[in-house]
Amino acid sequence: MSVIPLFLLLSGCNLVVMDPSGDIAMQQRDLIIISVVLMLIIIIPVIFLTLFFAWRYRQSNTQATYEPDWHHSTRLELVIWSAPLAIIIALGAVTWISTHQLDPYRPLDRIAADKPLSADVKPLTVEVVALDWKWLFFYPEYGIATVNEMAAPVDRPINFKITASAVMNSFFIPALAGQIYAMPGMETKLHAVINHPGEFQGLSANYSGAGFSNMRFKFHGLDQAGFDQWVQRAKSQGTALGRPEYLALAKPSEREPVRYFNAVDDGLYNAILNMCADPSKMCMSEMMHIDAKGGGGKESHENRERLIYDNRDGASAEVTPVKADGGAGHTMQHGDNSMPGMDMGNGSSSDSSTGSAQHQGH
Repeated sequence: MSVIPLFLLLSGCNLVVMDPSGDIAMQQRDLIIISVVLMLIIIIPVIFLTLFFAWRYRQSNTQATYEPDWHHSTRLELVIWSAPLAIIIALGAVTWISTHQLDPYRPLDRIAADKPLSADVKPLTVEVVALDWKWLFFYPEYGIATVNEMAAPVDRPINFKITASAVMNSFFIPALAGQIYAMPGMETKLHAVINHPGEFQGLSANYSGAGFSNMRFKFHGLDQAGFDQWVQRAKSQGTALGRPEYLALAKPSEREPVRYFNAVDDGLYNAILNMCADPSKMCMSEMMHIDAKGGGGKESHENRERLIYDNRDGASAEVTPVKADGGAGHTMQHGDNSMPGMDMGNGSSSDSSTGSAQHQGH
């Protein structure tokens, strides 16, 4: 991605960050403003005094006091040190409080500044998977999934569960809340709410390869009726998402169009999280259970092929992005059943010297 599009992308995000539509993003904006104002209390006087002293004690001003032997002033020292100290204390207090209040893992206790969260409101759960290079969203409450598009009702809390298929990305909807990483084999969380209807942009804020610059999606803030219609559209226009369909979807592709799925294999998100969407692979949860029991002993050598998730030997594997509009195909060491950056084949390597590197995926 060139520097100019990156600059434009970041500039657009900055504008949205300072004029968000979600309560969490609004609190984060306020934190930015408070921090900047506190720092300007020092910066502005320093800039002013620097210019004033340069003018006041210029060589041509013979009226200025000249004291070459002056070296100390208790009052000046108190001003110089007490003001920054007070600002640091204030900034530290604000940061400490907001760090806990805006913890992405902390469930919401309010919808907006003047709207406490009602006890009978059920959060909307959205399971997010970062793929190369698109986003997959599961709505377990409704039994649907979407690609590169998501929606949520206005003023309803959203409980995001976030993971990735192979490469680390960063899930970011500037109008909704701050970014949080999506990592393979791990689940991160984010609690947020959208307060105003509209269409907003979501993106990955972490470089993840050739298709990163187009790894964007639309987020729709809708009223309840509009959200129900969106769900019905996904159900009526969608197709089934099973393990084979997911493995095909997970292959690298750029500019992927919006897709809907009206049926999702039971436990597919958990299988992706445990890196065993391919049935030939052992789930991480099963592996951890074996380890917790003391390991499988010598007999467990048969599990080795099922435990090789990551094969990034650049000398023996190469990935070429798939164009969603029928562009170039992709090739990998183990054939079309492999996922990008993931050894979804038989786990073998053409060079035995790469074995230690492959074991890092354990």
